[in-house]
Amino acid sequence: VSPPGDSYGVLPRPCHALVLLNPQSGSGRALDDFQAVVQPMLAEADIATTVFVTERPHHAHEKVRDEDLSQWDTLVVMSGDGLLFEVVNGLMERPDWKEAMKKPLCILPGGSGNALAASINYYAGYDHVAKKKLLTNCTFILCKGLYTQMDLVSLSTASGKRFFSFLGFGWGFISDVDIDSEKYRWLGSARFTLGTLQCLAKLRVYQGRLSYLPITTEQGSSLAPRDPHAPVTNGHIPQPVGTEAPGSLPPDSLLVPLGQPVPAHWTVVPEEEFVLVYAIYQSHLGTNLLMAPAARLHDGCIHLFYMKAGISRVTLLKLFLAMSRGTHLDLNCPHLCYVPVRAFRLEPRVAAGIMTVDGEALACEPVQG
Repeated sequence: VSPPGDSYGVLPRPCHALVLLNPQSGSGRALDDFQAVVQPMLAEADIATTVFVTERPHHAHEKVRDEDLSQWDTLVVMSGDGLLFEVVNGLMERPDWKEAMKKPLCILPGGSGNALAASINYYAGYDHVAKKKLLTNCTFILCKGLYTQMDLVSLSTASGKRFFSFLGFGWGFISDVDIDSEKYRWLGSARFTLGTLQCLAKLRVYQGRLSYLPITTEQGSSLAPRDPHAPVTNGHIPQPVGTEAPGSLPPDSLLVPLGQPVPAHWTVVPEEEFVLVYAIYQSHLGTNLLMAPAARLHDGCIHLFYMKAGISRVTLLKLFLAMSRGTHLDLNCPHLCYVPVRAFRLEPRVAAGIMTVDGEALACEPVQG
């Protein structure tokens, strides 16, 4: 049963798919798995594929930014979440991004971090699975050919960069685990377990200010998506329609520039010492981490988690073990806070710690989304 307010499109038959595949992702099996598992299923579903094997970082970004995409009905990413981040941002750099972003995107898990694939598997109502079984489920979803909308979050940094993110933004413990464990890629998803134990041993505290615009009750407790055409009136003057230059990116209507204080109706977190801050917009942070069980693909919501300093290592480990089942909030840990928000801002006191967007490392600086 499709949730109210979600409309579905369906891929044409026969269908032509451009498959962007990173042969280095995960434990390096993506190409073999594509040929063994995916291709036979797609052939049966009348989906023809052109496989583009990436040879370097940003290769996929350039391909989708510069190429005429009209010959393909869908873009399929067979890799970890990092390659989809490249594809989304490459599409958003096109002068015709509005049209390009209507092209259905499909993710097939081929990395060690397959958070979006795990999330979609969860939204589709399938059992929690990993590895080949998750790949089969995601390929089956592609074969069925139904597609729907997905939220993107616009992130901007103090140095003037702007990214479009589909999964999450993190700072502190989780980002450290993600980046520190890169050296164990050959372990597959077990790299995150090992990384977690290592980061627990040297548990660090990060200083900064976190602010957010909460989803207020009058916007509906069901988190139903707002009418996207309704003017946003959270204390901001909505941009008159048609004032932006054609092809210009969507304005960040909820945000004021990073140099200015946040608007008065925002909440500023009183604590300024954190173990982690994570703003996630999908349910899963990894195949075995169900971080935001309430999240949906298109709920217009950023699920903001932060962990205050003072938590013990034992409690932190318990929370991570509970997160594999999505029951971490039931532990009612006073150090772990969760709030659904429309926008957030994080201002680190010093440039300490790694920031990540969709699992990719960023320089540590003020950021808002």
